[in-house]
Amino acid sequence: MNADSLDQPTNPIDPIDTSSSDGSSDAVLDIDNPIEPTQEDRRVAALMEHSIDAATFAGAVEQQEPADAAETLESLRPSEASDVISEMEVEAAADALVHMQVPLALSIIGDLIEESPATAVRLLEEMAPDDATDLLQRLPARERDRLLGSMSTTGARRLRELMVYPPHTAGGLMTTHYLTLRDTMSVIEATEWIRHHEVADGQESLWVIDRKGHLVGNAPLRRILLAKSHDRIGDLCTRNVDAVPPETDREAVARQFEKYDYLSLPVVDAEGRLIGVVTVDDVIDIIRAEHTEDAHRMVGAGSDEAVWSTLGVKWRGRFPWLIVNLFTSCIAALVVLHYDSLIGQIALLAVIMPVIANQSGNAGQQSLAVTLRALVVGDIRPHRAWIHIMRESLVGLINGVICGVLVGAVVAILQVAAGQTWHLGLVVSLSMTCTLTIGCLWGATLPILMSRLGYDPATASTIFLTMVTDSLSFFVFLALAGLFSHWILAQ
Repeated sequence: MNADSLDQPTNPIDPIDTSSSDGSSDAVLDIDNPIEPTQEDRRVAALMEHSIDAATFAGAVEQQEPADAAETLESLRPSEASDVISEMEVEAAADALVHMQVPLALSIIGDLIEESPATAVRLLEEMAPDDATDLLQRLPARERDRLLGSMSTTGARRLRELMVYPPHTAGGLMTTHYLTLRDTMSVIEATEWIRHHEVADGQESLWVIDRKGHLVGNAPLRRILLAKSHDRIGDLCTRNVDAVPPETDREAVARQFEKYDYLSLPVVDAEGRLIGVVTVDDVIDIIRAEHTEDAHRMVGAGSDEAVWSTLGVKWRGRFPWLIVNLFTSCIAALVVLHYDSLIGQIALLAVIMPVIANQSGNAGQQSLAVTLRALVVGDIRPHRAWIHIMRESLVGLINGVICGVLVGAVVAILQVAAGQTWHLGLVVSLSMTCTLTIGCLWGATLPILMSRLGYDPATASTIFLTMVTDSLSFFVFLALAGLFSHWILAQ
């Protein structure tokens, strides 16, 4: 990520040269051949076929786009990646680190702290403050303090200010690299100011502040260029712009970007002073991270777990929910145990039970996935949640009737062909109808209920849904089989 040096002074009253970095590469999308490797990529691949000389390899990696360079470094052993990073130009190395998987980037930073602390400091200072803060917050306190103590006073102060905010808030996401204009500036003064300071690629407007640093509005660059030279920026800017306080949850920030198609969103303190800006590239990272967390939480894995996480992190995230799942599974086992004598009389029940439970579970997972997504994007209004639940239940009923008729007919035909009565087919049909309805009902209800109770709706939702669908499926099927057992056993 390209960013100005963190050593530059900041002043909340005067216009601030804090050029934003958006984390995106300068590459142009090749629509005709979007996945064709570049010449630099092919050169790196050729070098990787032989023993890696860090200096030579670093020169090749520097020519890659940051995202491609990150993938290249991720394919190396951590020690090799650290050696290559040490040989790369600081700007290119920092860009690559920002795009790497966080656990691997932290591993490289840790190696550099031991081997070349000065290099680690330069890399962090080259990054945008929000990216550097993300890495620093994940380092052990001892290593973090060591790095901050080696930085310039200005750079360390900026990072410490950002580290006050939790990572999952707007304050933890915002960058302090952006360009502002004073509302009292004339167009000619503003133009001269812009000419001498860097504006981020793709930035179409600048934030406007008053002499005390309060957010006044934003001024589109096009409007400034077309205005008369003596016009005031305060008269040209769009006022009453949306802003968020630093404690706003990152999911709420992401929803605002998604709803209003923002490219950036200002962060203001309690008095309305501009303290940072959240950019769209950070929001893309939020959405990806939230989807990953939800996918992990649904099955009881650690929300922060990644492919490269240590065994300890993986174990701590998974084991507690495995214990929970162990106990919830016992409920279904107790239901089956209660009807063990019936199963002994009608052995075919043991064959059909998993089929019905599996169908109910799949139907529930479908409703669960739709409901979770709707909750994330805010499509389910609290006072209309029951409509969604009833609609999902109706879908389960319809699918249950269709599947029940099909499977029940097959079972009835097989029973009659074997000289038995057709009543087991009726039991299968009724059970399938009931259990698919129950599966969709609970798949839609469970995340809404979790949300109402103040919990993340995705937390172990699959585990609890499986408990309900398995237990109730077994109970409904075996209870109906017991009710019709006289006719089923009749010759």
